[in-house]
Amino acid sequence: MHGMISRPPDAATKNIATSRVVLLLLVVMTGIAPISLYILVPALPVLATTFGRDISIAQMTVSLYMVGIAMSQLIMGPLSDKFGRRPVLLGGLALMVAASIACIFAETLPQLIAARFFQALGGASGMVISRAIIRDVYERDRVASMISLVVAALMIGQMVSPLTGGLIETAFGWRAIFYAVTIGAIAVAVGIAIALPETRRDRAVGSGGFRSDVGTLIKSRAFIGYVMCQVLASQIIFTFAGGGPYIVVTQMGRTSAEYGAWFATTGFAYLVGNLLCVRFAPRHSLEKLIWFGLGLQLCGSLLNLLFSFTGWNEAPAWLFGTQMIVMVGNAFVMANSAAGAISIRPEAAGTASGAMGFLQQGIGALMSQFGAYLGGHSTTTLPLTSAVLAISLLCACMMIFVVPRREVVVSETLIEQAEEEESGMM
Repeated sequence: MHGMISRPPDAATKNIATSRVVLLLLVVMTGIAPISLYILVPALPVLATTFGRDISIAQMTVSLYMVGIAMSQLIMGPLSDKFGRRPVLLGGLALMVAASIACIFAETLPQLIAARFFQALGGASGMVISRAIIRDVYERDRVASMISLVVAALMIGQMVSPLTGGLIETAFGWRAIFYAVTIGAIAVAVGIAIALPETRRDRAVGSGGFRSDVGTLIKSRAFIGYVMCQVLASQIIFTFAGGGPYIVVTQMGRTSAEYGAWFATTGFAYLVGNLLCVRFAPRHSLEKLIWFGLGLQLCGSLLNLLFSFTGWNEAPAWLFGTQMIVMVGNAFVMANSAAGAISIRPEAAGTASGAMGFLQQGIGALMSQFGAYLGGHSTTTLPLTSAVLAISLLCACMMIFVVPRREVVVSETLIEQAEEEESGMM
């Protein structure tokens, strides 16, 4: 008979769960990669001019960075399950620091693009491992609220990072942006080394490894359903963001600055949705909160489609006002479906989080291009709003047809039974 899967001692777990320092570290380790993505965006025209290349080539410092984020989540999650959260986090941040220094001294644009890829590969370790740490430390019913709290704080950082990058570039030049990123990555690594204890659960003998984790997860209808619900919900953001600039600037004849202001309203709505989720998650099951979010997504996307037929949302206020409803619901769906996915097999939370993040970013790159095609090759908002409604419907179908009812598969009792079975209890 094998021993049970160990958990951190109750007192230690309680201390971690109530530590404001650990919560702050979860925020900054989640945000270091996406903030480093957006902080460079204002400097792209300067990069193109400096290196004498087309703006489309300079754009690869962003597009390949997103590929690096996707690849990192597929790699770092399983590694953190095997070797622990702390060493993988510190290794990833060390890679980010080295790559950021390489960005500072890049002499050609291809060198900068390659360095940015490795910067994302290391930095995104915080995105995937932070979700795993949350599952390690908090009970299942609190996971969604903690993810929402981290995302809410992250959203504030993402909103100000392009402005920060623009100010740094204007005052000190584009290389100064990478000095700032390097200092930030070092600070996060030092904070993790000093204040973040190891939270990974020790595996019992015979509980299996990576192959066992993957095999168990892909055979679980609940895991597949939650992951696809979360991934599809995120594609609403990518699709709308891809087509939005063409609709507002080209179709509506507005300036890019005005588009930026309107797009910020959707980010604000997403932030509000996460804050509401933090408030309501402790009192309601994650399934109820997912259904609430799906309802808002469907209502908002259906309204936007109807306004496309009537022509009302040819004005930004109608288009983005209705999309804000979608984004509030989107926050509920994404946080709670993510919590459901990483709770199916808690000792494999890193692998589950990595697979979810990889699919989200990888498919997101394609859907962003798809959204840009819909917005740039039409004269109305109808194709884009139709796509958003279709994705919302697919997202709801995952909960209807794929995720089993909680009392059958994902109740807390059965999760504990599954952990006992995996540890070899007789």
